[in-house]
Amino acid sequence: MNVVNPGQPILSVVLPFYNEADHVGRVLTAIPAAIEPLQLPFEIIMVDDGSTDGTWSELQTLCHRDARLQAVRFSRNFGKEAALSAGLAKARGQAVITMDGDLQHPPEVIARLVARWQRGDVDIVDAVKRHANRGGPLKNLAATLFYTLHRRLTGMEMNGSSDFKLLDRRVVSVLNTMGERRLFFRGLCDWLGFRRDLVTFDVADRVGGRSKWSLKQLLRLALNGITAFTSAPLHVTTGLGCLFLAFSAPLAVQTLYMKLTAQAVSGFTTVILLLLMLGSAILISLGIIGIYIAQIFDEVKARPRYLVSEQSETGEGRS
Repeated sequence: MNVVNPGQPILSVVLPFYNEADHVGRVLTAIPAAIEPLQLPFEIIMVDDGSTDGTWSELQTLCHRDARLQAVRFSRNFGKEAALSAGLAKARGQAVITMDGDLQHPPEVIARLVARWQRGDVDIVDAVKRHANRGGPLKNLAATLFYTLHRRLTGMEMNGSSDFKLLDRRVVSVLNTMGERRLFFRGLCDWLGFRRDLVTFDVADRVGGRSKWSLKQLLRLALNGITAFTSAPLHVTTGLGCLFLAFSAPLAVQTLYMKLTAQAVSGFTTVILLLLMLGSAILISLGIIGIYIAQIFDEVKARPRYLVSEQSETGEGRS
């Protein structure tokens, strides 16, 4: 554990918010109440991801009441991954906990994360869901397929993992040097390696209604989670090409033989089916290549991950 300067927090908690005005106060009552018994200096970094309700106003009010709270507001909605990145960049603690701002990540688990880190032999403590699938049947099936595909293609085991984790300061420092624009936070933390352990938890009921994640956003995150860590889909397209070549070669020989022997060719149906299969394979392959090209395009533009429009005053700046 690093030497801590006087007045510097030992623990930082990063919370992303998006249109959560109705329950911000409840969340920011529960989390400090869970940390205070640990008797560690702490700060809570709240990132407003371009909310269009009264979230920012609520955060400002809370920051003026408690010097341990700091808030950052994005100029627009940049996504949860960007919000986590902004929080990590601002956090000063020797350990940083990232968690959702809807209490589905139970605050009482924080003590277990900190206790495991304080032993001094791990750099990352993952909070892993005891029961990974809590959504409807379709969502659970999609999640299972994603994690299975991700594991097969990348070799990374993420089933049950979440954005609820504790990161040592040196892990945070490494993450803050990562310049990629399209982030998949939990995958990146797994890719880093470092010494790690886990604690399990039961996902609590969400406060404030339904999740803000749409099907389109979840699909985009899933695609980014795969393409950011492996080029295997590109190799799959090559394999499909070889497979179709192997399948087509005997048909080509048969067609030439029948042509040379003046036998009638009545394979119209076969030709149509082959064209449909080949056309579909080509379009899918082009789509996969297009996804990677789009990622390259985003990276070379080198635009910032997020833009901050406002910040609350820091604890040092208030009397």
